[in-house]
Amino acid sequence: MHLGIGAFHRAHQAAILDDVLARTGGNWRSVGISCRSRTVREHLVPQDCLYTVVERASEGERLRIIGTVADVLVAPDDPAAAIAVMARAATHIISLTVTEKGYCRDAAGGLNTEHPDIAHDLAAPSTPRTAVGLLTEALRQRRLRGATALTLLSCDNLPQNGRVLKRVLLDFASRTDPATADWIERELACPSTVVDRIVPATTPEDIAAVAEVLGCCDDAVVVTEPFSRWTIEDRFGGPRPRFEVAGAQLVSDVRPFELAKLRLLNGSHSTLAYLGSLAGFRFVHEVIADRDFRALVQHLLRAELAPTVPAAPGLDLQAYQAALLRRFANPALRHQLSQIAMDGSQKLPQRLLEPAQSLLERGLPFDGLALAIAGWIRYALGRDESGGRYVVDDPLAGRLAAIADLRGADAEQFVGALLELSEVFGEPLRNHPAFRAALARQLQSLLVRGARATVRALVQQLSG
Repeated sequence: MHLGIGAFHRAHQAAILDDVLARTGGNWRSVGISCRSRTVREHLVPQDCLYTVVERASEGERLRIIGTVADVLVAPDDPAAAIAVMARAATHIISLTVTEKGYCRDAAGGLNTEHPDIAHDLAAPSTPRTAVGLLTEALRQRRLRGATALTLLSCDNLPQNGRVLKRVLLDFASRTDPATADWIERELACPSTVVDRIVPATTPEDIAAVAEVLGCCDDAVVVTEPFSRWTIEDRFGGPRPRFEVAGAQLVSDVRPFELAKLRLLNGSHSTLAYLGSLAGFRFVHEVIADRDFRALVQHLLRAELAPTVPAAPGLDLQAYQAALLRRFANPALRHQLSQIAMDGSQKLPQRLLEPAQSLLERGLPFDGLALAIAGWIRYALGRDESGGRYVVDDPLAGRLAAIADLRGADAEQFVGALLELSEVFGEPLRNHPAFRAALARQLQSLLVRGARATVRALVQQLSG
């Protein structure tokens, strides 16, 4: 089962399973569950759940037909049906890509019981709206039926995502069915994983181009890059496909790989998304082609992000940095900055704030990270450099808009107001004078001089 059967899952885990079956055979299939929209089901089911993955690089593209998806259910339409499939004994793995906000956590990392959908699920656990509620009810039914052991496989960009998932499930179950909470604590395997593949949003032009090649229309096309990596903590609770034959890494500790991906790839991506959008760029490959922005990212990778990642066997940080620069520069991918910029309040802590705190604790410079974080603050104000308004797609959009509308506010006031968002900024950073001053200085430059000039000035300062 897979919760959140969007483009990323179809380009990554489903494609890897397809590779596994091509090499080893077997009877593994997956059932996708859409937690919100009917669109994926409407696209996939009429074409027998077959779809095309397009791998694009500057030298050309490769098309693959993926056949591992057996069915797609829409949880809001029939939560009982989704729960029943998760609860059946033949289901051995339930994986998730529900984004950071899908875990419904509070500022302390536990279950946010004030979230309206969580409040609904706690009051009516048999008709849940959230992934947490759906999973908990399925686990309760499995316990009552004496079903075999199960593995939950989070594939979202969260540090220690397996432990995060188990914590919110325990928080939820302890409030609705303590016996199920005990069963989760005792029986449930939740390995942490790291997923690494860039998957832009599919466009109508992508669908038309694939139709031209195939001679038929595939409404479920997904576009991605040739690069793909999946690192999984080797701690399953039952049977599993042999993911390693398709290149997945099975390791005892995913933490170094997780930090490398969240900080080097995702941290650089967020930097490009916020500062690049402010500078008028639309796509990742356009920003990284700019000499100053590329120099900023190179500095971040080498001097401020990589030093916060511990060494581990099989993790070559220098090679990874070089690969990232090549991947970002891929002109065939056309990865929109607006897609990366979504949900910034959920992404910022693990991508930029934690490495900044690590550098501060060691007394090391964090100039590039200060500019990147200030870039998010400037972007979150919802006004471009000409004064035009744009929509900030974020779970905290209402509170960000209220801060943006502070009349007569200057950079220090904006920074102070943003730092009060406890969901984003933790206590060590919020009251750190050097951190606050660095953000205000960079934000002032972004407000007065603009993104291009501010990036150029910092690059010159760092090179001098």
